Amino acid sequence: MAEAHTPAEHKPAATTQAGAPIQGAAQGKAPPNKRVLAVVGLIALAAIGAGGRMWYKSHHYVETENAYVTGRVHPVSARVAGVVTRVLVDDNQMVKAGDVIAELDPADHAVRVEQIEAQIASVQQQIGQAGAQVAQVRAQAAAAGAQVRQAEAQLVRARQDAERFGQLYSETMKAVSKAEVDASSAARAGAVADVAARRESASAAQAQVTAADAARDVLKAQVKVLQAQLKDASQQLAYNRIVAPVAGRVGKRSIEVGARVQPGQQLLAVVEDNVWVVANFKETQLARLEPGQQVHLEVDALPGKDLVGRVDSFSPASGNQFALLPADNATGNFTKIVQRVPVKITLDPQDVKKYAGRLVPGMSVVAEVALDQKVAHTQTASAAQAH
Repeated sequence: MAEAHTPAEHKPAATTQAGAPIQGAAQGKAPPNKRVLAVVGLIALAAIGAGGRMWYKSHHYVETENAYVTGRVHPVSARVAGVVTRVLVDDNQMVKAGDVIAELDPADHAVRVEQIEAQIASVQQQIGQAGAQVAQVRAQAAAAGAQVRQAEAQLVRARQDAERFGQLYSETMKAVSKAEVDASSAARAGAVADVAARRESASAAQAQVTAADAARDVLKAQVKVLQAQLKDASQQLAYNRIVAPVAGRVGKRSIEVGARVQPGQQLLAVVEDNVWVVANFKETQLARLEPGQQVHLEVDALPGKDLVGRVDSFSPASGNQFALLPADNATGNFTKIVQRVPVKITLDPQDVKKYAGRLVPGMSVVAEVALDQKVAHTQTASAAQAH
């Protein structure tokens, strides 16, 4: 019984062994997994979409990350030397044009002003005395002139007497004595000498008048010089009050009470709220950029806030030309590098006002310009005029 069932028991084993290769072949021809195909398809579509988007943006947009917010920063320095007695502003404080920022000790300059004022008062007194002296010498000159006229009248009389006595004493007629003729001649000569002396005295008196006038004019000129010095001293005194040149916010403050400052020493800076963007575009990106085009701006400090600006103007030279040590391409060691040109982009005044205090110079910006924009010439002209 056992031997009769042996062949029958071995047949299924053979079938199983023979079926093993057939099952393996069937597994090798199984269709691919649908999930893998879907993932591969999605990746391919994403790559095609990204590539298409990159191609579209490269042909219709220009973009740069080399952009930053800038504005006008006004350094404030002392115009005179002195010791700081008061500081009236704090860091980041808003100030208006003309607001007092700090005060220096005015004692030295105040003494100088008082000294010059005293000198002016003294010279003015001297001018008064010189005026009186001028009046006196003029009176003396007038008296001398009167004496000259009196002497001239006496000379006329003496000449007439001498002529009459000469006519009365001749060879044919001797109506007067020789002594009377000689006396009349002597009186005439004395009158001539007296007139000459009186005229010299009048000339001397007139010279004194001229000298007195000149002395008074010198004193008046000295007063003008002292008045100019007083004006300068008053300005120096006023410079002890350091004021804000423009309206803005205080930054980089280094002034403290008790510090001694020197002329030209920077004490702080005042930053205006009116800011704009400078974007450094590659020279190959400038061909289709025009003033007046709208610019989309993304500020790193304001994530999610879309700002809109407009192309205002282009720099007259590349950034390399304004560098401290520009490259010299004539040396023979030349490597062509795409240069960048600064482009000024103005912001919407409403955005500037809205983000005042948060949109400050130095912030990084990403600027993007659509090249298909049509800019009217009137808009371009208005942008140039605003600039």
